[in-house]
Amino acid sequence: MRVYIRKPQVSDAREFVKKTKDSLAMHRPWVHPATSLGGFYTYLDRISESRHEGFLVCLKQTDEIAGLVNLNEIVLGALQSAYVGYWLADGFQGKGLMSEGLALVFDHAFTKIGLHRLEINIQPSNTRSTALAERLGLTREGFSMKYLKIGGEWKDHERWAMISEEWLERGGSEWAFSNLNRTPTVG
Repeated sequence: MRVYIRKPQVSDAREFVKKTKDSLAMHRPWVHPATSLGGFYTYLDRISESRHEGFLVCLKQTDEIAGLVNLNEIVLGALQSAYVGYWLADGFQGKGLMSEGLALVFDHAFTKIGLHRLEINIQPSNTRSTALAERLGLTREGFSMKYLKIGGEWKDHERWAMISEEWLERGGSEWAFSNLNRTPTVG
């Protein structure tokens, strides 16, 4: 495992904003993270609410921020679910780092918070996110027309989900890490 997750802090503001600004071309049209200090502080306020949790995905070797994962609209009680959002900083794509970060967040959501279901909504044209959901073993449940407003426009999304029993029966992040690092066999 090359990454760890931690809660964002005020001291992360400058690095976070630089990463998002440097990654704008890669993020659009899928996500619109904060690109100003004020936007980052607003984000910190949002994740301080019980309905939201945010995690920085950081490199173990350097502590550098590689990406971000959010658990949004956390609902406890009978539903015990959340929506997952994420982004990776430019220069880190294609290395499996977000797969590792998401696996750690899934472990946290299912074992520490006690959630039963996590849902990721992905725009169909975002093939990298679709591949990520498939690698982590999520199930494509359906299509939602004009589901989320992103960048001022209503966007279609595919719904992908994982339930705690399935994640934990597979072995959680340990399964995910071994699955990510497996060399494909030919034939």
